[in-house]
Formats: sequence, structure tokens, C-alpha cells
Amino acid sequence: MNIKEYIQSGIIESYVLGLADAEERAELEQLRMQHPEIEQAISLFEQELERSATQNAVPVHSDIKANLFDKLGLKPNAEPAPITEDPKVVLPESGGKTPLIKYLAAAAVILFVISAGFNIYTYNRYKNLEAENRQLALQRDQLYANNNTIQTRLDELDKNMQLISGPDMLKVALSGVAGKESSQAVVYWNKNSKDVYLVAKALPQAPKGKQYQLWALMDGKPIDAGVLGDCNTVCKLKNIQNAQAFAITLENEGGSPTPNLEQLYVMGKI
Repeated sequence: MNIKEYIQSGIIESYVLGLADAEERAELEQLRMQHPEIEQAISLFEQELERSATQNAVPVHSDIKANLFDKLGLKPNAEPAPITEDPKVVLPESGGKTPLIKYLAAAAVILFVISAGFNIYTYNRYKNLEAENRQLALQRDQLYANNNTIQTRLDELDKNMQLISGPDMLKVALSGVAGKESSQAVVYWNKNSKDVYLVAKALPQAPKGKQYQLWALMDGKPIDAGVLGDCNTVCKLKNIQNAQAFAITLENEGGSPTPNLEQLYVMGKI
């Protein structure tokens, strides 16, 4: 068995995506233990899937965990020491030289100062908690938005997986041409609806101002099958009626009416 051709056949992608049948899975499980290059190919495709699923993730505020722990009382906050005893005011007997009313007035002032200070502390504490609650509410909304975005992408991926695993799908493995042997991709072509899907298994990051473009080849004539946009793992491209092979070139952003064969990356026959 030619291991390189086996890896380029598209079986690795089908296995990782859960599209391989029982016989294909059993064969690959046995071969991966005998050939390190198969194990490496599986690992590389799994890493590419993980990178594609997380490349647009929105970062969460760094101290959200600490704030949540504070609000849940799981992280102690310093509080002023409680007053354990009421202040005592010792008043002289009314027969002394200082009138009793002066001591009562002084005591009232002391109590007023203590009350005012406590009120100021309580108000400041309330305002701080109010600001922290607003920040936590914003972070909560951000988490909800992130979860909704991730769920949308997962739903889209699941839908695409169901589409490309149908019985009418024809799988075409695209291998790297000379000088670009590490580049690989897989085309799924529906023989009835003529829909085309692409899994960009191992294409280098396109430079700024450039895009990869898929071509269907029929009797030596290239047919534009669409450019690879911002899709998550599985890209749906143009409807293609007839093709004998598929190829991918690197073109200027927006695509080209004719392929730049000097920038040919991968190609595969049906």
C-alpha cells in the first residue's frame, strides 16, 4: 500500500469528521498503529479543525473570574472592624461647675459625626457595588453573545456535515503539486444537485490581498467554482454541472476569470 496516496485519498478527513464507514474506520485504526505518518496526518487535521473553530473567538475580560468570585463571597473582602461596644459618655453630676447641657450637646455632636461617617461609608460602598454589578452585567451579556456565536457556528458545521455525508456525494481528494506537496484539500460534489463543498485541509494562510479559488476542469477548460471565503471548516462554493477534475489556485482578492497556473496549489481527478 502506498501510504502517501492513502493519506491524500481523503480518508483522514472522513475519519476525523465521523464520515467514514465501519470498514474504513477499522482499516485506518490498524494502519495508524503501524505508520507514524498516518497518525501525524490525523493530528494535523484535528489541529486545523480546532484552529478554524476558534480563530474568530471574542476574548472575555481577564478578571471576570475574580469579580464573580467576589460577588459569590468566595473571595474575602476587607471590611472595617465592627464596633463591639457603644461609646460611653461619662457625665458629671449636675452639681458640678460645668452645666449638664454642655455634655449632652457634646455627646450629640459625637453621635452625629459617627452617624455621618457611617452614612458616607455606606453610600460609597453602595456606589462601588453598583458599578461592579454593571460591569458584571456587561460581562454576562458578552458571554451570552459569545455562546450564541459559537452555537451558530456549531449548527452550521453540523448542517454541512450532514450535507457532505449524503449517499449522492462524490469525494475528490486534491493533492499538492510539485513544490507544494504539503498542501491538501477535499472536494465534495453532489452528483444530483451539482452542489460543491470544500474542506481546506492544509492550505497555507493566504497573503493579504489574495484568495484561494477553486476550478472545475472539463476537457482541459477551467470553470470558475468560486473563491474560498470566511467559512468555518466546510466551504460551500458554486454549483458545477460537469467536471473531470478540480484544482485550487491563489488569485487576487475577489477571484479571477482565468486561473494563474503559476500559483497552482492542489489538484485532483474524479
